[in-house]
Amino acid sequence: MMATDVKVPTLGESITEATLGQWLKQPGDAVAQDEPIASLETDKVAVEVNAPAAGTLGEQLVKEGDTVNVGAVIARIEAGGATAAAPAPAAAAAVETPVNPAGPGETPALQSDPTAPHADGGDLTLSPAVRRVVLEHHLDPSKIKGTGKDGRLTKDDVLAAAKMQQSSSPAQAGVQAPQAEAPSAPQTAPAQTKAWTPASPGERKEERVRMTRLRQTVARRLKEAQNTAALLTTFNDVDMTEVMAARAKYKDLFEKKHGIRLGFMGFFVKAAALAARDVPAVNASIEGEEIVYRDYLDVSVAVSAPNGLVVPVIRDAQALSFAEIEKTIADFGARAKSGTLTMADMEGGTFTISNGGVFGSLLSTPIINPPQSAVLGMHRIEERPVVRDGQIVARPMMYLALSYDHRLIDGREAVTFLVRMKEAIEDPTRLLIDL
Repeated sequence: MMATDVKVPTLGESITEATLGQWLKQPGDAVAQDEPIASLETDKVAVEVNAPAAGTLGEQLVKEGDTVNVGAVIARIEAGGATAAAPAPAAAAAVETPVNPAGPGETPALQSDPTAPHADGGDLTLSPAVRRVVLEHHLDPSKIKGTGKDGRLTKDDVLAAAKMQQSSSPAQAGVQAPQAEAPSAPQTAPAQTKAWTPASPGERKEERVRMTRLRQTVARRLKEAQNTAALLTTFNDVDMTEVMAARAKYKDLFEKKHGIRLGFMGFFVKAAALAARDVPAVNASIEGEEIVYRDYLDVSVAVSAPNGLVVPVIRDAQALSFAEIEKTIADFGARAKSGTLTMADMEGGTFTISNGGVFGSLLSTPIINPPQSAVLGMHRIEERPVVRDGQIVARPMMYLALSYDHRLIDGREAVTFLVRMKEAIEDPTRLLIDL
């Protein structure tokens, strides 16, 4: 019988290896050409491996968690219809023992594995993180609607279902599990957090979870930034009154004309482009004994994905209109949710904007993403008393934080950059007349 090798695809410039994160198909499963059969974790993003031909998935040559090189053969596809095949080690390990086995007084039903194939022949493919949460909350994944690619369950789907079950169950009334901590900056994505479950009195539990390749890379790069750069953060606050008024006035016309919502990020990206023109060091980088200055601004922005935050790049932001910026961000968000962002979307970036305000952050000191030299931290908008014309009034205020490499950027330049940002946000007309 003819067999087709499934090889690790090219993953992007300078990326030579990845981790086999999850098998999406098991031996014996029928696969169509170009259908995703495995997920790889690289240093920046998850990449799906598609079937090079139609047939039946045969032997799996690596198991989940293994490191694989570009071009390596990880599986074989047999020609013809589905046939029985012995499961690979990864498939055999897919059915785990429940995290909380039934104890005295618990019903035997809790001991069953909710991620096992159903009696009607249906099968659910769950990632390790999703499977773990399903087991912890004793949920039936077949009854949860998935919002991931091809209807797959995400961790957020399961946590939402668990919360709904908890609020509707009299037996669990009054018991609330602490929420997972939200990432505070794009560099901290994706989050590798674990949902807590109520424990019996006096019971103390621990669980060891292997760090994903992406989390290991994030940890290494953040520490390298601290060890290499002379990090410093300066702050300012900005009155959001005019931006909020502009959005309220034009949001309907903007959406009708461009087919996209007018958000805050467009204002901040445009303001950053103006400020970087006046303070080019913020958009520069150190390479050896040279400083590289740029006449373009490629902005790394954080968008939510099922596994956490990813940081794609808005290229040539200085030349884009509000509509083009918002469309780019919306496209990134949609593709992040569906898992179709590519390595090319993540590469590059000369300046980063981190919006911790969407998670409720009041103030932070973000860490730069080398080789970039600066990162702007946005925070939540809240009404605070301020003085205007001698009167104390309430205004929607936001704190801005600029973390920068002091080896390249002087304090005067950092402060000037934030002042230019503040001027443009508080008077958006400046964005239109290029002041």
